[in-house]
Amino acid sequence: MPAAAIGAGLSVGYYEFTCPSAEQVVYETIAAAYANNPGIAPGLIRMFFHDCFVRGCDASVLLDSTPGNEAEKDALPNNPSLHGFDVIDAAKSALEAVCPETVSCADVVAFAARDSATLSGDIYFEVPAGRRDGLVSLAAEALANLPSPLSNASTLVEAFAKKNLTAAEMVTLSGAHSIGVSHCGPFRNRIYNFSSPTGVDPSLNPAYAARLQRECPFNDASSGNTTVVLDTLTPVVLDNLYYVGLKLGLGLFTSDAALLTDGRLREQVGQNALFGELWAYRFARAMVKMGKIEVKTGTEGRSGRTVTL
Repeated sequence: MPAAAIGAGLSVGYYEFTCPSAEQVVYETIAAAYANNPGIAPGLIRMFFHDCFVRGCDASVLLDSTPGNEAEKDALPNNPSLHGFDVIDAAKSALEAVCPETVSCADVVAFAARDSATLSGDIYFEVPAGRRDGLVSLAAEALANLPSPLSNASTLVEAFAKKNLTAAEMVTLSGAHSIGVSHCGPFRNRIYNFSSPTGVDPSLNPAYAARLQRECPFNDASSGNTTVVLDTLTPVVLDNLYYVGLKLGLGLFTSDAALLTDGRLREQVGQNALFGELWAYRFARAMVKMGKIEVKTGTEGRSGRTVTL
């Protein structure tokens, strides 16, 4: 990728002189929301990922649909599961009160993801800033760029490679599934429609598969609103036990189980399962690198104004 595509123009402490309290203001907003609902942390980390993978980290995921154009936030990968828009809006409003038209929404999303990792997993890292906000948001691009929970190993590796992220970084970032929940739809294929004599994916722990079937009955329309945790071991703590669970057959999605179907990916899973501090270090570095995908800087896009939410 050209230099502009991998974060040229970003810097740590970008708002040191123009809005010194920027990161603290965002942190206080996220911390208040997290205290009320810990589920906001996985939501904001996922928002950052979904923003960066579509047109780069430019807050285009925040833009509303308009007549004749369906925006990213209304695409199937984001609607209705992506959440936290109100918290980003609150953080931006708080910033406008102290530093009008200074901090970009793209940087707010990046700071919020970092703060979510800190609050849920005690993982802190410096976030290079200076992103400018995009003006275009297309649902079709979300569908084309965001990996599906049904993805196999090669599809995942390819999707991340297109964003200048390695296979190892893909495995590392998958650890975000240590927190959060899912509706039943994205994993029904593994508990009812798998091509096996029982219809259940044999790579699933049998007791876990039975539990998922109880929580998401085959013909129960009401289960459309049911959610199950992504990580049964430490569901509200961002940690490396996600990888321990994978090795025990407790990965929820096809894309989780896929990490064990390829030798090089399986090796990374094993390392992350054994060494929690190593995984946290890798996760922080990968989040910083993801935050540099195709960023807009300089005179591109716009900076500091409120994105329509």
